Amino acid sequence: MQLELRGITKRFGSLVANDGISLSVAPGQVHALLGENGAGKSTLMNVLYGLLQPDEGEIRIDSTPVSFHSPKDAIGAGIGMVHQHFMLVPPFTVAENVTLGIEQVRPGGLLDAGRTRREVRDLSRQYGLDVNPDAIVEDLPVGLQQRVEIIKALVRNASVLVLDEPTAVLTPGETQELFRIIRQLRDGGTSVIFISHKLKEVQEIADHITVLRRGTVVGERTPPATEADLAALMVGRDVQLRVSKAPAQPGEVVLAVTDLVVAGRTHDHPPVNGLSFEVRAGEILGIAGVQGNGQTELCEALMGLVPTITGHVALNGTDLTHASPRARLHSGIAYVPEDRNEDGLVGSFSVAENLILNTYNRQPFAKGINLNLPAIAANAATRIEEFDVRTQSAAAPAGSLSGGNQQKVILARELGGETKLLIASQPTRGLDVGSIEFVHRRIVEERDAGAAVLIVSSELDEIYALADRIAVMYEGRITGFRDPDVPAAELGRLMAGGADAEEAAPPAQSAQDAQGEQASPAPATPEGDQ
Repeated sequence: MQLELRGITKRFGSLVANDGISLSVAPGQVHALLGENGAGKSTLMNVLYGLLQPDEGEIRIDSTPVSFHSPKDAIGAGIGMVHQHFMLVPPFTVAENVTLGIEQVRPGGLLDAGRTRREVRDLSRQYGLDVNPDAIVEDLPVGLQQRVEIIKALVRNASVLVLDEPTAVLTPGETQELFRIIRQLRDGGTSVIFISHKLKEVQEIADHITVLRRGTVVGERTPPATEADLAALMVGRDVQLRVSKAPAQPGEVVLAVTDLVVAGRTHDHPPVNGLSFEVRAGEILGIAGVQGNGQTELCEALMGLVPTITGHVALNGTDLTHASPRARLHSGIAYVPEDRNEDGLVGSFSVAENLILNTYNRQPFAKGINLNLPAIAANAATRIEEFDVRTQSAAAPAGSLSGGNQQKVILARELGGETKLLIASQPTRGLDVGSIEFVHRRIVEERDAGAAVLIVSSELDEIYALADRIAVMYEGRITGFRDPDVPAAELGRLMAGGADAEEAAPPAQSAQDAQGEQASPAPATPEGDQ
């Protein structure tokens, strides 16, 4: 199926989200749509999928103009879409989710559950999706839930599959598995529109690349295209893809964590189990590891959001082990949480209100028992401009912003004042290259101003770019401390638990001791262990 978009324009009041966009997707092609947050990528695909109606322009399939007034029309024409936030019913089985709305029935009106399961199983085998049709969706990891969404589209005979930021919530291993599936779909004749802002992924998977900036097409490329070229097209200027930073000048210990054990949400082993480390003023400690090895619970425990069983957390020598989250914030800790929707923002509050969530009861934003609205508005204007938050106004609900712009609001709030300790979990998840450059530079500036910085990231590129020391977590423990020039294969071995008791850092190990250990890293393993 040949798909064409011609002169698509979509306005929201005075905001022009799409401005005369034209592109063509050939049969059996992976066509990447690359752009910053707010460039208009998702809006354009929502027009294609019938969720939005264009103000101008037309959609053509095999040279014939078509109109989609709803997703049902788009699905009927062979368009499928996997949204960044999955559209699944968690308590339902895979088969029930896949056939929701198109259920097969037997004579007498009874559901033909057996036929449904067979269809899911056949598609799963055909494309190597490996999904059990009887599994409950809420019990599946996010990578398998994404496969369920792909099967949903294939069951409805999608010839063009739109994937909106499909790797945003995937581990590196899950991303490679998704790419295998995309290539198999392409080889079978299915066209894939791959929406992303990740340059390396686009280079790896795309047959053709269209770059959007502020709602318009600014260039098209066919791989190989350099990261620098693509980044410049996205942002409109040359972008520093790796932050420049001077060597760290570590000072006194700011954060001291000793023998920390954190209670889990189930009765299994503690997600953080006897963790000890220090972070000094003027250094960045990066915590690497496969998602789900206790990093989330560690950050929550440091902020007092989950209870600790044993151990101690101290800031500049003051014990905060049992302090409230507010007390920790007021003591000089800034916190960028992993899940911006659940923990970082109040979606129904305005952007301006979200920018003062941690300081609303303090001057200049508090005026007696009332809020100082002019001060709040002035703060919002400054932060929105400084962090390039794309929003119609400071009064817009934070939940109406794109994911990347929501993350910018959190970062603007947390990096807006003087801090003793910055804890940032996945600080650039969902951000484009221009925003990543800005965030990384600000984090380094915090370090250079004397703050201690703890970064948790599943992106090894981010760990390498920022960290002055690297700690690797596996199953709630630190398997080793390393210098930032450690080979990726060595980090991969540690991330898989490949360190014995002698290699792991002892409790309450100092930065100097850790550096002594780093001088003799264990032998690297083959690249396949990464």
